[in-house]
Amino acid sequence: MILFGLWWLGAGQGWISSQVLPPPQFVGETLRDLATSGDLWLHTQASLQRVLLGFAAGTLLGLLLGTAMGLSRNVEAYVLPTFNALVQIPVLGWLPFVLLLVGIGEPLKIILIAKAALVPVALNTLQGFRQAPPALREVGRVYGYTRRQEVLEIVLPTAVPTLFTGIRLGFTKAWLSLVVVELVASSEGLGYLIVYGRQLFQLDLVMAAVIVVGAIGYAIDRLLDRAERRLFGARGATTAGGR
Repeated sequence: MILFGLWWLGAGQGWISSQVLPPPQFVGETLRDLATSGDLWLHTQASLQRVLLGFAAGTLLGLLLGTAMGLSRNVEAYVLPTFNALVQIPVLGWLPFVLLLVGIGEPLKIILIAKAALVPVALNTLQGFRQAPPALREVGRVYGYTRRQEVLEIVLPTAVPTLFTGIRLGFTKAWLSLVVVELVASSEGLGYLIVYGRQLFQLDLVMAAVIVVGAIGYAIDRLLDRAERRLFGARGATTAGGR
């Protein structure tokens, strides 16, 4: 609200030129026109489809890789150093290399989004599998738990909160990467809409697209947060009831 107030004072009251910062009512009219014409839905649909495909692929690979490292010290020793080195390269740093491999089509965008989601999911999965209390694992051995029972009944339940945090961070990274990728190589989507508005010097269009990007990202993050609270609230109530 403070930011909106400053925007309204700066642009709406004429303190800043509308050519530099369009007033809120002008941006609102642009949003209404985009929604009425159907262009907003078409670009939003393209962006959501890309981010969901990339996020799903990155999350699956991240869970598999993190689980493999979490369950095997040998896999962690061989994979983690190289993985930590590769994740330091930003998304745009991978763009020329992936572009040579798959071209400038949809696979390029999905691969880069998947890479962004994979990193936090894999690292949080590894952390989750490593944080099981040694005392609980020792109790499992005393009761004769097999390796499979130990993982499913001791390690995995303690890892679930950290896994969910990794998935939530993975979506945040995927959404940010989506906008970056669409800014560079796309002919549709919300990121493309920002570039298109900039090229035409239509800052109201740029601001409208930025608002939509922020609103969608915030809404999905809130949904994930609510799902996390309900999930672990239900688990806590079940545990308390069992006691």
